[in-house]
Amino acid sequence: MKIFNLKEEMIFNTNNNNLRYTDLTDIDLTGANLTGADLTCADLTNTNLTYASLTSANLRCANLTGANLSNADLTYTNLRDADLRSANLKNANLLGANLSGVNLKEADLSGVNLDFSCFPLWCGGTNFKVDIKFIYQLIAHINSLKCDSKDFIAFKEREIHLAKKSHRYKKISKN
Repeated sequence: MKIFNLKEEMIFNTNNNNLRYTDLTDIDLTGANLTGADLTCADLTNTNLTYASLTSANLRCANLTGANLSNADLTYTNLRDADLRSANLKNANLLGANLSGVNLKEADLSGVNLDFSCFPLWCGGTNFKVDIKFIYQLIAHINSLKCDSKDFIAFKEREIHLAKKSHRYKKISKN
């Protein structure tokens, strides 16, 4: 892995960087401040972004395959159509992130904060690792839906105890 010296490359210490289409593969950007950076279509394959700040960054269509984003701050980040296959997102903050069209296959989302984010419901949004907190939150959201199907009503009654374990249950059930 290439070590990237942030002191020599001051572009990583200012907001609103234009890094569109930049090749940042195999670089160590641990703790980098990329707040508001434009990384549209950037190649971040196998890049280490542990503890990086990517708040409000634009990572649309970025390649983050195998990237380490553990403990990264991705609050309100645009990840639309990004490739996060096999990425490590453990304990990352994805509050309000746009995950439309994201490929999460084999990614690790254990401990991730997905509150107010857009979760992908397509084949790229399958086969990734989560924790039980995420399952409780999904069940709480499912329980908030309205459907007259007898099967669905039976499901809601059977799984309400799991929905109530979600940290968002009270707010979701009020709507």
